[in-house]
Amino acid sequence: MSRDVPTVREPQDAAAWFEAFDQLVHILRTDCPWDRKQTHDSISHMLIEECYETLEAISDKNDRDFPRELGDLLLHIVMHSVMAEERGAFDVRDVIKAEFDKLVQRHPHVFGDVDVADADAVKQNWEQIKMREGRRSALEGVPRHMPAVLRAQRIQEKAANVGFDWSDKKDVWRKVHEEIDELQRAAEAGKADEVELEFGDVLFSLINAARHENIVGEEALQATNNKFIRRFQFIEDKAAERGVLLKDMTLAEMDALWDQAKHEERHSTPDSSH
Repeated sequence: MSRDVPTVREPQDAAAWFEAFDQLVHILRTDCPWDRKQTHDSISHMLIEECYETLEAISDKNDRDFPRELGDLLLHIVMHSVMAEERGAFDVRDVIKAEFDKLVQRHPHVFGDVDVADADAVKQNWEQIKMREGRRSALEGVPRHMPAVLRAQRIQEKAANVGFDWSDKKDVWRKVHEEIDELQRAAEAGKADEVELEFGDVLFSLINAARHENIVGEEALQATNNKFIRRFQFIEDKAAERGVLLKDMTLAEMDALWDQAKHEERHSTPDSSH
């Protein structure tokens, strides 16, 4: 037997839309065999996928897909809340209230009498408040499953928020060169275990340098990944036009096409002077 879809009398009322959405998810958990079968664990990987799709919409400045992706994230939040409600743990009201209370508590410069000079002071205040809430380490709260580059930057930011940071960018870059030298010495000595450790140190120091240059390392590397893909696919397309396979081309031939791709990229951008 079919069910009526929850309706909203006031289309512009966000609260009414949220209530209808919550009702809709409850109905799906009751009447849809697939939704009813799911657990927190079974859909956890989908939450990460939806986060990446949302980031892609942001990166592409795609306002057509952006609200859809945010909606998919909202679905996961409500779905997990409904599952928790079914087992008597909490419901979506508890989720919202907990976040509401946390935001008020961590913004004493807005809802209290604390004065802050700038955004950096807000970040430092935020970390101090979290420590008073019972955290044992300033580095707590950085998820283990984050991408390694992004996780490294968040670790460094949290350490910096409590004063553990370089004060001079020159020292940051000296550290980068120091780590590269150590990596090279380990590689030349053929010490495989040390090479891996030193390679990690080089990456960590480079991410730290990126942070001091106001660059998000994860975004910078993704941009380079995308650039490599574009140029490599340019080589593939040109090879196909010539009717040859990449494996039959020389490295010099592929390098020439790579340089051609770079040249065309530079002259296809609005500001080709850089």
